[in-house]
Amino acid sequence: MAVKRTITTIREQVYKILRDDICQGVYEPGTRLQEVDVAESLNVSRSPVREALRQLAADGLLLEIPNKGVYVKEFSVNDIEEIYDLRVMLESYGIFHSTGHITSIRQERLLGLLSDMEAFLQKGDLRSYTSADEQLHNHIVHLGDNSLINDTYDRVRSMNQQFRILSLMDEQRFRESMDEHRGIVHALVTGDMKRADAINRHHLELARQAILNRMRAEKPEE
Repeated sequence: MAVKRTITTIREQVYKILRDDICQGVYEPGTRLQEVDVAESLNVSRSPVREALRQLAADGLLLEIPNKGVYVKEFSVNDIEEIYDLRVMLESYGIFHSTGHITSIRQERLLGLLSDMEAFLQKGDLRSYTSADEQLHNHIVHLGDNSLINDTYDRVRSMNQQFRILSLMDEQRFRESMDEHRGIVHALVTGDMKRADAINRHHLELARQAILNRMRAEKPEE
């Protein structure tokens, strides 16, 4: 029997590197990404870079301006509102359609991610915490076992990832977030979907407001 192998193309590797760099703030909003510069920095040809940039633009992380170039998207207050409105809908779907899909393996995954987040909180490791946070919410959506919902959420979480740290920069909010995640996971594993959804909606609203407050403080309206 042939062994199954995961084949990763150069385009996929370039895409992942650029996506991670954008989400982690290596490329700040408004930064222009030029094919030749990116290709040289990654030691690849321009073709996979061009394809990766197109995909990132389709994901909503880059903005293509005709005759000017490709730029890291600068998100507005309205963009954040729309992203979080969609997150609420998709995550609620995952929660309410998880009945019968939460196997022991999936429960272990939820509890394992929660344990990781506890450890990162104690260390004050905000970047690792936000990565585990992102994985946890992604896992919640996937509990609904709907491939179209999952694909839609993948695009939303790409756009949202670079804002996760903004929502947790306040130490009190950081700790409150952990309490909310405990409540969500415990409600899920005990089968209380209404409570899980209520806590998650409250959690997302607090995250939304924290991000908006930070954005408004950094760019006050004239």
